[in-house]
Amino acid sequence: MTAMTDAQADAFLRETRIAKLATLNADGSPTVVPVWFEWDGTSATLFTYYKAPKLARIRRDNRVALSVEEPLGAMEAWVTIEGTATIEESGGIELARRLIVRYYDADRVASVLPGWERMANEWVVVRITPVRLHSSAPGTS
Repeated sequence: MTAMTDAQADAFLRETRIAKLATLNADGSPTVVPVWFEWDGTSATLFTYYKAPKLARIRRDNRVALSVEEPLGAMEAWVTIEGTATIEESGGIELARRLIVRYYDADRVASVLPGWERMANEWVVVRITPVRLHSSAPGTS
């Protein structure tokens, strides 16, 4: 397996993909949930409802991992971000607005976004700051 270059990993993470967020339960066992995310070159951000169970887990232990991979049928490639998460009380609806148009078609955006807008103050941002990046370049696994 050959790791991606920094430029390859950056380009890979900037593409629209579903990620898997791993957090830790109170007993130390991991749990994983699929999430939308945005990569800015230095951190990954996601938005979530302020009462989401993943936030309770992050508040208790902010060590997380975010795994992003090619879909089934594509040449195998992946990036995993291991790091720490912080919760930002503002910016959630703005991030939701940016991401929804990447993940949903126009009809779905039109039906879902108004409900999200009505609860705009209930969205928070989770920012993941990498401690380590692991990756596999296409065709090297």
